[in-house]
Amino acid sequence: MAISQEHTVKAFDQDIGQLRGLISQMGGLAEKAIAGAMTALQRGDAELAAEVRADDKKIDAIEAEVERTAVRVIALRAPMADDLREVVAAMKIASVVERIGDYAKNIAKRVPQIESEHRIDPVSMLPAMARMASEMVHDVLNAFAARDPEAALAVCERDNALDDFYDSIFRTLVTYMVENPKTIGQCAHLLFVAKNLERIGDHATNVAEMVYYAATGTRLIEREKGQL
Repeated sequence: MAISQEHTVKAFDQDIGQLRGLISQMGGLAEKAIAGAMTALQRGDAELAAEVRADDKKIDAIEAEVERTAVRVIALRAPMADDLREVVAAMKIASVVERIGDYAKNIAKRVPQIESEHRIDPVSMLPAMARMASEMVHDVLNAFAARDPEAALAVCERDNALDDFYDSIFRTLVTYMVENPKTIGQCAHLLFVAKNLERIGDHATNVAEMVYYAATGTRLIEREKGQL
């Protein structure tokens, strides 16, 4: 390999490493936001909820840095095939992780609106759902960092379990509202929280599909058709 080519390859590897590092930072902040929002919800802690909302700006800033870095890499390195897929995937994944942070922020926004003195029973179901969603985010970003399509596929397969969890919470809250009409307002807020957690899982699945494509060059829908 010529010296100039070797230099270009090393420079590109450094750029990819930087993109992966930035997305890892975003993922860590998004997981922290989910955990913080749920802790604030359980405790009725408006101050912690406000911190979660304020910290969302950090995720937004890193997303902007990912976009700038990716555009620079495409302009200067002119990556092809596998390399180009990875750079484009990084941009798209950063956008999705930013949305995950927004969902955590949305949950935090509900905390001041939910009564802290009269907690209703269904609140206790939400942390387990949040952990499941957060683990999906964590695992799919690890799959991206490792360029591991099978790990990404495993995340996709867990989305149905999260959807089932949401359906169970939905039914429980609706029943609770019917039996305790005074809780309708609080239950409506909790339904919103559960829906945001369900959407986090959907977005983790979207990232998994991007990771799978970036690593294999095959879209999951094409893989499934090939197995029929």
